[in-house]
Amino acid sequence: MTLPEIMTDLQQHGSESIKKILLKHGVKEPFFGVKVEHLKTIQKKVKTNYQLAKDLYATGNADAMYLAGLIADDKQMSQTDLQTWVQGATSNNIADYTVPWVAAEGNYGYELALGWIDSDEEYIASAGWFTLTNLVTLKPDSELDVEGLRSLLNRVEATIHTSPNRIRSGMNLFVICVGSYVNPLSDEAIAIAKRIGPVTIIKEGTACKVPFAPDYIEKTKARGSLSKKKKTVKC
Repeated sequence: MTLPEIMTDLQQHGSESIKKILLKHGVKEPFFGVKVEHLKTIQKKVKTNYQLAKDLYATGNADAMYLAGLIADDKQMSQTDLQTWVQGATSNNIADYTVPWVAAEGNYGYELALGWIDSDEEYIASAGWFTLTNLVTLKPDSELDVEGLRSLLNRVEATIHTSPNRIRSGMNLFVICVGSYVNPLSDEAIAIAKRIGPVTIIKEGTACKVPFAPDYIEKTKARGSLSKKKKTVKC
C-alpha cells in the first residue's frame, strides 16, 4: 500500500465515537479515530517499511503516526529520525507508546531516553521515561546499566510527586517495570515504591486506574513472572 492509499483507508475507517474516546486520552487533532485493530490489519499488509513509516509519521495525523510505529524498521531508525519523532509526539499515545516502542527496540533508546527525561517539554520527558520502561522489559539484565537504573530509581523517589502529570505516570510505570523485570533491582524497586506510596495521576476524565507499584510488583513475583523479558513491546 502507498501513503495516499493508506491515508484514504484510514479516513474511511475513522469513527467519531472512537475520536471522542481518544480525545479524552490525550490524542490530539488531526486524526480520524481508527481502531487499533484496523491499524494492525494494515500492518499485516505492509509489514516492516522504514521509509513508509517515516512518511506516515510526517503527516502529523495521530492514526498514521501510531501505524508508523507498528511498521517502523526500528534498527534502521537513526538518532536523527528518533529525535524528529519525539519532537512531533504531542499526542499522549504517540509520546507514551509509539516513540518509546521504536526507540527501545532500536539502537539508541537508552542514550536518547536519558536526554529526553531532562527536557522541559512534558511530552518529551514522558517519552523518555516510557522508553526506559520498555528497555528494561526487553533487554537481558546483563545488557542493562544496572547502576544507571538504580540512580534513576532514586531520582524517581525524590521527584515523582512534584513532577508534571504525564511524567509521574511514566515514572510510576518505570518503578513497576524495574521491579518486575530487573532481578538485581527488584527488592530495591519495591522498597522505593513503598516509600513513594500512592501516586496521583489526573486521567483526564477517563476510568483508567493508577497501578500501585508495590502491589503490582509483588503480584508479578507471586505468579513467577519476575524477570521474564518481552520479545516486543509493540501492541
